[in-house]
Amino acid sequence: MTKVNTANTQHTTPIVLTIAGSDSGGGAGIQADIKAMSATGSYACSVITAITAQNTLSVSAIHPIPLEHVEKQLDAVFSDLNIVAVKVGMLADADIIKVVAKKLKQYQPKFLVVDPVMVTRNGDLLLEKSAIDTLKAELLPMADLITPNLPEGAALIGSQLSINEQAMQSMVEGLRQLGAKAVLLKGGYLQQDKESNDLLISPNSVQQLTAKRIITNNTHGTGCTLSSAIASYLAQGHELTQAVLLGKDYITQALTYADQLSIGQGHGPVHHFYKQNNQ
Repeated sequence: MTKVNTANTQHTTPIVLTIAGSDSGGGAGIQADIKAMSATGSYACSVITAITAQNTLSVSAIHPIPLEHVEKQLDAVFSDLNIVAVKVGMLADADIIKVVAKKLKQYQPKFLVVDPVMVTRNGDLLLEKSAIDTLKAELLPMADLITPNLPEGAALIGSQLSINEQAMQSMVEGLRQLGAKAVLLKGGYLQQDKESNDLLISPNSVQQLTAKRIITNNTHGTGCTLSSAIASYLAQGHELTQAVLLGKDYITQALTYADQLSIGQGHGPVHHFYKQNNQ
């Protein structure tokens, strides 16, 4: 039998890092990110910024991880793993944002996707208001893509929230001024529309991306899942628009099959592994 030397074998699986908070209910945050990255074909590693006590009904407590430990987690994964893409989610406060931004500048991952997590679908605040300016100054200008929903987009540019198509269009210029290479403004809150329309905003164009709106109560972690899938597809070599389209298709299917799950009494999770369960 021929002996295979695996010591120097190249690992071809793309590695994606999620920097986010932990969801004890398993439907959003780090847990959703790892599921989405794994389901879309990448290897997921993680840096936890906060521990939440949460379920499908609400967030009852948030405990930020000490800054030194956030920094040590980042050094640990970047010093060993060939991380191609990074997805950033919940950062909790300004000090954690500064630490994450400093380390990302140090290690320079090829792709950075920022999901500016500020509030849950249930209305629970996940980012201190004082930290929004720090997020805008320190992190968003580094991003290849940011993925705000309508309330997050309005908060980032300081505009009043109006949930309609006209409001989405009026936010384009303000979102461009944040400095990211591209913005995916998500229209999931436009519940009156039969289709789910997002705007992919680049410096010189706006592309409307349309998908069928899926009616389900299992929507917990939708934003985390979409941004993680996009980061996963970027790590696999897809260009930005294609990665966004693939990510949007993935979340559409995860929502389509979400009612196969019966998790919790509130907004349940999407079905991250629908492919494996429906073969």
